[in-house]
Amino acid sequence: MTAHASSVPRRLPPRGWGDLAFQVSLWIGFLLAYQVARGIADRNPAKAFENGLKVIDIERNANALFELSLQRVLHSSDVLMAMASWTYWGSQFTVLGLTLLWVYLRRNEAFYRFRNCIMLANCIGLLGYVLLPTAPPRMFPDFGFADSLAGFGGLTHGSAVIELASNPYAAIPSLHAADSLILGVVMASVIRNRLLKAVWLAWPIWVWIVVMATGNHFWLDIVAGVAVALVAAAIIYRQPVRRRLAALHA
Repeated sequence: MTAHASSVPRRLPPRGWGDLAFQVSLWIGFLLAYQVARGIADRNPAKAFENGLKVIDIERNANALFELSLQRVLHSSDVLMAMASWTYWGSQFTVLGLTLLWVYLRRNEAFYRFRNCIMLANCIGLLGYVLLPTAPPRMFPDFGFADSLAGFGGLTHGSAVIELASNPYAAIPSLHAADSLILGVVMASVIRNRLLKAVWLAWPIWVWIVVMATGNHFWLDIVAGVAVALVAAAIIYRQPVRRRLAALHA
């Protein structure tokens, strides 16, 4: 029986092409929703700059405006610049999208909560962009910040390509921070190799460093993004966590 079962090819996609098409449509729907929220948030740049200045004041008063130090380290190495640039542009959609696809195909039982957690975190983040538009550090050169990604790979923040995939005033919360944390923890929980587990657990930390060092987020944005991820995870994973805690106390 075991030998026969092992010889049966795994169904790909696990739940049929119809379910895969549905998952893809959900992802496209999220992208469309992002663009709508971006359009709303873009209508008040004055408020976004006002909020950005407030964040700078808070960090300066706390003697914790260390994003400038990260930028200096980043600019000291062409290798670090290239790594950071590829990470920033690839982490949010390419890495996240491919990871979602891999989990769907290879760890399907973990996919649906993973998807729901990402979607919920992004919905919370989109709400934050509408209610609290905030200019990122790169828009404050007078304070010493630089746009580390300007012109990378022929792309600029003002290009048509980037305009389709970014919100210029989407600093709070950092969805790079939220998504990378969810992704890293989920992947570490479903990957069996210990070395890869460690790599995935380190992934969000690297992304957080990158988004600050490139001038795209303050550390307070990272804190807000982590909070968004924790709220989303608490809602989506509450039942399995309760079952596990109940089993431990049984």
